[in-house]
Amino acid sequence: MDQARWKLLSPLLDQLLEMDGPARRRRLQHLQATDPALADELQRLLAHGRDSDDFLAEPLWSPPPADPRHDTLVGPYRLVRLLGEGGMGQVWLAERADGLYRRPVALKLLRAGYADPNLRLRFSRERDILTRLEHPNLAQLLDAGVDTHGQPFLALAYVEGEPITDYCQRLQLPVEARVKLILQVCRAVSHAHANLVVHRDLKPSNILVAADGQVRLLDFGIAKLLDSADGMAVHPPTEARAFTLHYAAPEQVRGEPITTQADVYSLGVVLYEVLTDQKPYRLRRQSDAEWETAILDVDPPRPSQAVLRAAEAGLRDGASARRLARRLRGDLDNIVLKALHKPLAQRYASVEALAGDLLRHLQGRPVQARPQHLGYRMQKYVRRHRWGLGVGSAALLALGVVSATAVWQKHQARQETARAQAMQDFVVGLFDQAGNARQGSFDVRRLLEVGERRGATELAQQPLARAELEGVIARLRIGLGDYDHARGLLEHQRQVLDTLDDVPASLRLESATQHGRVLALLGQAGHCVAVMQPMSGHAGMQQSALPQLAAAFHSQLGRCQRMVGDLQAARRWFEKALALRRGVLRDRIGEVENLTDLAMLEADAGNTARAIAGYEAALAQLQGEGGGSHPQLVQLRRNLGIAYRELGDVDRAGRELHQARIVAERLYGPQHPETLDVRRLQAGLRVGQGQLAAAAAELRDVHAQTLAALGSEHRQTGWSWHALGLLALKQGDAARAVEDMAQAVSIWRMPDSARLLPLGLYGLALAQQQAGAPEQARRALEEARQLRVAQLGENDVAVADIDHRIAQVLAAQGQARQAGELLADALALARRSRGESHPQLLAMRLSWGRNLGQLGQRVEALRELDALAMAGNQALLEGRRLRWQARAYAAEIRCHGEPARARRELAGLQAELRTALPEGGAVPREVQQLLQDCGTARVATR
Repeated sequence: MDQARWKLLSPLLDQLLEMDGPARRRRLQHLQATDPALADELQRLLAHGRDSDDFLAEPLWSPPPADPRHDTLVGPYRLVRLLGEGGMGQVWLAERADGLYRRPVALKLLRAGYADPNLRLRFSRERDILTRLEHPNLAQLLDAGVDTHGQPFLALAYVEGEPITDYCQRLQLPVEARVKLILQVCRAVSHAHANLVVHRDLKPSNILVAADGQVRLLDFGIAKLLDSADGMAVHPPTEARAFTLHYAAPEQVRGEPITTQADVYSLGVVLYEVLTDQKPYRLRRQSDAEWETAILDVDPPRPSQAVLRAAEAGLRDGASARRLARRLRGDLDNIVLKALHKPLAQRYASVEALAGDLLRHLQGRPVQARPQHLGYRMQKYVRRHRWGLGVGSAALLALGVVSATAVWQKHQARQETARAQAMQDFVVGLFDQAGNARQGSFDVRRLLEVGERRGATELAQQPLARAELEGVIARLRIGLGDYDHARGLLEHQRQVLDTLDDVPASLRLESATQHGRVLALLGQAGHCVAVMQPMSGHAGMQQSALPQLAAAFHSQLGRCQRMVGDLQAARRWFEKALALRRGVLRDRIGEVENLTDLAMLEADAGNTARAIAGYEAALAQLQGEGGGSHPQLVQLRRNLGIAYRELGDVDRAGRELHQARIVAERLYGPQHPETLDVRRLQAGLRVGQGQLAAAAAELRDVHAQTLAALGSEHRQTGWSWHALGLLALKQGDAARAVEDMAQAVSIWRMPDSARLLPLGLYGLALAQQQAGAPEQARRALEEARQLRVAQLGENDVAVADIDHRIAQVLAAQGQARQAGELLADALALARRSRGESHPQLLAMRLSWGRNLGQLGQRVEALRELDALAMAGNQALLEGRRLRWQARAYAAEIRCHGEPARARRELAGLQAELRTALPEGGAVPREVQQLLQDCGTARVATR
């Protein structure tokens, strides 16, 4: 099992193993509904655990050892890092070591089975031919040779991109865009064929699409280098093939002479996969023998049929599969199958012929892959010249057209009138009931229930009108905080729309957006992505006609991607939405939403100052547009409060959260989830200020209401447990803190909350360390670090914060030298990312100074701690707390040389803290412990 798969399975498996039988079954049923393959794999692991005594005694994956060839020379090239490995050998990112040029290259190192005594001579002969291949869609071969150790190598231009299949799936490209990408491939292949070079190994991993949407083909001519002059392979058949079996032509499998038609067949396989997202052959066993049999003897199904079969098997959405099948049926089915014909005489004779048919299809002309009977050619002619024919025939068909149009318009008008009347009746009905309600008895939820029942009865024969009505009621339910009820309505709406053909694009797009929104509010971000991603291509196609709805769709999909931890994908969607709102729409309020989204990404990456700048810019724009009561104001003020708290400015954070609560209660009421979230943050601030009794009462009330509103598994419930854990830490109840933090971690281990799990593990480690379990704390921190690196990269400042905490655990265990090394690296990274006055950087310096004392470097330690005792902002609580701790640690060091002075300093600090923090807290308890230890040290000295 590879590391990426295990990283997904491991937290889920831990969670399931800790559950009792009924809870485990419920969790597996939930996973089965959202990701059947994942659920099946977890069930197999659980079954193995029941049947095996040594389950997980050995790790299911282990990180690959570092390749010893890193930074070594191959010919004139220095190896930088391994890019990939395949049947032919390895591919390294490399650079010229002799200074001839500085650009990076992809260096392919061939396996020993490809070497023969004539290899060096043939490489030098063929290199001159292949380096003349120059085409914008080709990654040029720069060099080829054999080094002094007999290592064959090929140097190609380094290309950054992703395989064509991944690119099409990620962006959900429409069929026309996919065909145009294949036409780029055809042009590059045609150029090589004109230079008498056959690729022989065309496959998606050799066809990359760069960020600019341009195709780059790799490895052209390598097979020519690997074959001898008479066309026979120089390596025995038992060794690695110079082609990939899944994309090989029948003649390649049979070992027959290769022509340009082999590339045509491979292009047909790639085209099949690009259009349908699946390979042309379905095998019972994924073995080479099965693949060879399929390639030689089995006719692949038509692409349109393959798409429908995938929908029947539950591998793709049924409605989208039917639409795609209709698009593929006819020309594209025939083009693909002609490219995949096994007899050469029936296959396209050249890649130009294949490209010609694809281009004719895009232009609406008859394609050569279909029989050229009169009816087909007439149909194509009419479609291609429909405007000219329409104008020329207008006089003859005027009466018929007018009559038919009148009938059709009458039918459409009736449908539109019925839909409009249904909406009008619904709204009027609401106000009728509201007007008849007595003072104090107005119940919006009851009115919505009545509206639902009326819609189900009165619109039973008008499914489109009922679906539209359900969408309106669902949005009202979301506003009331009734997320589960809204989800049920939107799921039913989606089922209805999937059965209808003539659904307005606006309704389909709005439905997907609101469905994703409610799933995100319920904490089901992974399900949100699964629902919205298949519609992203449709949203892209509607950008011109429906820019407002497309921007809302992009924004919501980005928010769900952020929630699952895919921050790069989230940024792309936010930027697409922002471009629409700034360009086509000039929607200033909509811009505010996306500016907030992008600022939140900065906050996720630990760039607090940049996040605050983004929030402030969005807030200024919102206020400039008169958005004093806009719902976005709640999120902006809330996020500013979190950011200022991160910087230690508790007073400013309190003011922002107070404003957020005022707006939230005015818009939603005191028990709405949005208001509860702000209240929890306010209580957390009180915990930091030492107001523990008031914070405890508020947090318990918020926790109870959050459980009632959102349930025990919601991500916001996890936040509530986390806040209770921090409160318990401040109160000195480490055992309770561990329990509360573990509850948060258990919730955040679910895939929908992957972004929050490192934070939960960090909090759990704090509690475990205070509870006297440093090894458990260290394991939790190591896991948090691994997750942060996967999400943000090794050099992100959030990783430095975790390293700081790991260093503190090591220091507490007496491993001061190892702690110092880790702290030095964390400080260097933090200094590159933060200002010298940032609270986290000052906290790292505090740990650094104390660690110097543990290493016996008393003078250096006191110099650092005494400087910190004068640093920090005295006007801020965090600044005062830093100074208190610096003075305490300095006294701790002096206790071993000047015990009387140290005790005086600690006693004075203790008195000061009684006034500043009358309810106690972590710092007063730490000072008390240091004072006791200093007395013990004096006795030991005597």
